[in-house]
Amino acid sequence: MTTRPPHAPAGRPEPDAPRLRTPSSDVRAALEVAAVRVIERDGRAGLTVRAVAAEAGVAPMGVYNHLQGKSGLLVAVLASGFDGLTEAVTWNSALDPETAFFEVGRGYRRFVLSRPVTYGLMFGGGVPADVHSQIAEHALPAFQALLDTVQHSQHAGLVRPGPAEPLAMCIWSAVHGAVGLELAAESPAETGEGVYESVLRMIVDGLAPRGR
Repeated sequence: MTTRPPHAPAGRPEPDAPRLRTPSSDVRAALEVAAVRVIERDGRAGLTVRAVAAEAGVAPMGVYNHLQGKSGLLVAVLASGFDGLTEAVTWNSALDPETAFFEVGRGYRRFVLSRPVTYGLMFGGGVPADVHSQIAEHALPAFQALLDTVQHSQHAGLVRPGPAEPLAMCIWSAVHGAVGLELAAESPAETGEGVYESVLRMIVDGLAPRGR
């Protein structure tokens, strides 16, 4: 036999238990992850509000509420891209300097190969100026990490003295070119890991202090 609580009036149904709402920050994070999955799988043209909403398991209106629509999706993808690149090329002081330098270079390549579509947008064309302005705070730390690599290497005697920025640009030009060729190659084996390791060795030897 079913009894009702003493405080529940006769004939009135008991209230349903309150629904737990997903925290807004969790929904936003899920949408950002979904946007990355979609763009890497389907390309720039596939990055739509409906596709990302379906990937994240939320209503399309959620994309507008949390990321302000399609433009916000692109901002989220690029911001997470630069954050990921920064993490990939951050100097590891626990390693000896030459190993740390090579690991920065390898981290760059690993990031590019894991997110080639995002990488192409990060340093290619076709991104609106207003999107670039919104991701500046994410892009600057990535270049700063490269400057830090140069300065750490200089301090260790691995790289010749001098202003860090021109040296960082030389390093970036070399690794950017190497991974770009690898992404574009019909036969990746011809421009893969072995070639990239040779490029890193060339950089270290070319930037070494005179007489080293």
